[in-house]
Amino acid sequence: MSRNPYTDPIQFELERERVLNRSWILGGRSEQVSDTGDWLTVESHGETVVVVRQPDGSLSAFHNVCQHRGPAIVTEQTGCGAKRFTCPYHGWKYDLTGRVVAVPERMDFDPEHLEGLRSPEGAVDEWGGWVWVNLLGPDDAPSLASWIGDDIMTDLGQFRMEDMVLHDVLEWDVPVSYKAVVDGFNEIYHTAELHGVSPDWVKAARDTSFWMVNERYYMCFVPRHDQLDELAENWDHHRHAICHYVVFPNTVFNCNPEHIQVFHPIPIDVDRTRFLCWQIVYPGDRNDPEYARYFDKMEKHWAGLKRVVGEDISIYEQLARTKRSSAYREHILSSRECKLAHYHDTMSTMIAD
Repeated sequence: MSRNPYTDPIQFELERERVLNRSWILGGRSEQVSDTGDWLTVESHGETVVVVRQPDGSLSAFHNVCQHRGPAIVTEQTGCGAKRFTCPYHGWKYDLTGRVVAVPERMDFDPEHLEGLRSPEGAVDEWGGWVWVNLLGPDDAPSLASWIGDDIMTDLGQFRMEDMVLHDVLEWDVPVSYKAVVDGFNEIYHTAELHGVSPDWVKAARDTSFWMVNERYYMCFVPRHDQLDELAENWDHHRHAICHYVVFPNTVFNCNPEHIQVFHPIPIDVDRTRFLCWQIVYPGDRNDPEYARYFDKMEKHWAGLKRVVGEDISIYEQLARTKRSSAYREHILSSRECKLAHYHDTMSTMIAD
């Protein structure tokens, strides 16, 4: 496949318009906006959106753009208990849904320009304890349930992410396309060389099952090399395999029995990505011996996974060195890199629509 999906600024602009602006994008955890007036801002591909908990318990989303002269209305990433939002430039005030409710020296403006004025709405919904936004708006966006799909909602739903709590968030600014980051989580071919996994791990991973659910969603289940006997007796992949789910275009769930990582590469520009790694865990009392054992096991595994993600970051740095090289022309994919090919085929189709 061509290198263009990773380096072509024209393609990136088409992705912004025809893919990212029409897709459901992960925004944050529901627990971050649990009470009335709590908000978070979602920043992605040149867009900024505010998500606010309403008095009736619902969420509203609106573009974080003052309709006067364009600065961001809300300056912080998250906050609690807002009554309204005030633009820091000229003091225009917005309610919790993004409607303009006060304009200093209003008499100097044409009343028709201010009548019913609001910042454009975004669609917003919750699933699995996560907040999702879609820039098409509430009237035009497909439902979140239809976007994620029944298969992933059912299988990933077994982990009960809505009952989990945020444990940690890691963040990197990486100088490559967000799609290069997604690619790294769409194959396991790299694990032997980059991560130094054992020969037993590699052998077990040859039996990984890949599921292309439809044109946008992918699942794969990597057998745990130390639980092959249990897996042979009972194909409970939630207990005996690493369960991996991709929600197009840029949300990756990496599920272990004790905890879940969510890899979220947020596009900033054609070759720049804000990469978040969320770690969520099951809550409990650490004074309880059983939960303490669970927590200690989870912490040890998380420490190892942070090392693994650091190794991934090192490869993005090497990709950055070659992204403008005349010798970098194409990718040659194996049959076991089928998820990459399918992902980029889907992207190309959506760009062409």
